[in-house]
This record gives sequence, structure tokens and C-alpha cells, in this order.
Amino acid sequence: MIKLHRVSKHYPPDLKALDEVDLRIEPGEMVSIVGQSGAGKTTLLRLLIAEERPTYGNIVVGGWDITGIRRPEIPYLRRQIGMVYQDFKLLPKKTAAENIAFALEVAGESRRRMRDVVPQVLKIVGLHGKAERYPFQMSGGEQQRVAIARALVHRPKILVADEPTGNLDAITSQEIIDLLTKINDFGTTVLLVTHDRTIVDHLKRRVITLKDGRVVRDHVGKYTLA
Repeated sequence: MIKLHRVSKHYPPDLKALDEVDLRIEPGEMVSIVGQSGAGKTTLLRLLIAEERPTYGNIVVGGWDITGIRRPEIPYLRRQIGMVYQDFKLLPKKTAAENIAFALEVAGESRRRMRDVVPQVLKIVGLHGKAERYPFQMSGGEQQRVAIARALVHRPKILVADEPTGNLDAITSQEIIDLLTKINDFGTTVLLVTHDRTIVDHLKRRVITLKDGRVVRDHVGKYTLA
């Protein structure tokens, strides 16, 4: 469960990136977060992974009040929240398998666990036979699948996808959304930040619209900025 209670984030001198946001997302939901540039979407994500601290209000993730989270606790939080970005953020000199294993290595996991987990997540994202390919040998859609696999290695309760189809064509974009829906069907909460109206309308799931740092609409259905 994710809960924001009257959360505000201010930047000097007078920018209100978020302004008294109240929000509750239940375990297992798939939610699209939409809004124009500057609406507060990126700030919201940064608060959820403790890259930023709220100016006011409280944030609870999975029963854990992270409002005043201490720095040593942040890695534990981020193992609960998988992140997928528009630009993939893969290491170019590492293979698909090595990119995924690296996420386990920096967390101090054993070689044995890497050998077990990497093939499992590659299979989930449909890249079982492409473990030894480098990013330059893969399409944009395949690179994004590697990024999703990397986000799954700690079995996160929440997966946050920040414009995951922004660099992909329409067909590949739909394949990535289908994959995220499949992951959601496994029980993972999925937060999808997107500008793509077609994707949101196709999902027919909950849509949260931000404008000027506030939630102005929260409904099930089509993309809207009103």
C-alpha cells in the first residue's frame, strides 16, 4: 500500500512541485499517473524512492512511514520498489545477463543467487535466449525488457515505470505495456507514468491526473487532463 497524506514539496524561491497531495494506492493495483510537464509526476516518484524528502506531509510505503527515512535505510526501501526509466540506463559494456546481475552484486547478493535469479527474470520478460547480447545488439524494446528484468531481481512489491515507452514505436510500446500488465497480474503494484493517451485508454485502469502539483482527477477510464 502507498499512502500520501497532505504531501507538499517546495523548492526555493517559490515553486510548489506538489501541493497537499492525498493519495492511496492499494496493493496489486495498476495505476497510470498523467499530467503535463511540470505537473509534479517526477517529484512524486522521487519522494517514493526517497530521492527527495517532502516539505510537509507523510508518506507510507508498504506500512513503512518513510517521511523521515534515514540514509542507511534507503537501500532497503529501494529493494521494495523496482524502477524502470525511459532511457533504459543499461551499462553498454555488459551483456543483458551482466546488467541484471550487477543489480544483485551491488546489493551484496551471492554468485549463487545471481545464477538462480538472472535466468528467471530473463524468462519472465521473454529474453531467455538473449542473455549474452550487449545493448547495442538489441532493439529498444529488448533493452527495455532487460531494464524491467533488472527491476524485478529483488522481487519488489511495487514497480514504477517512468515513461517506459517514450523511446519506442507504437507496436513495441504495447508489448512493453502488456509485459507490465503481466507483472501486475502476478500481484506486483505497478505505477505507470506516461504521456501516451493511447496506452492509458487501452488499459482501462485507474488514472490519476496531476496539475500544478495537485491531484485534479482520480478515476477509472480514459486519459484526461481536466
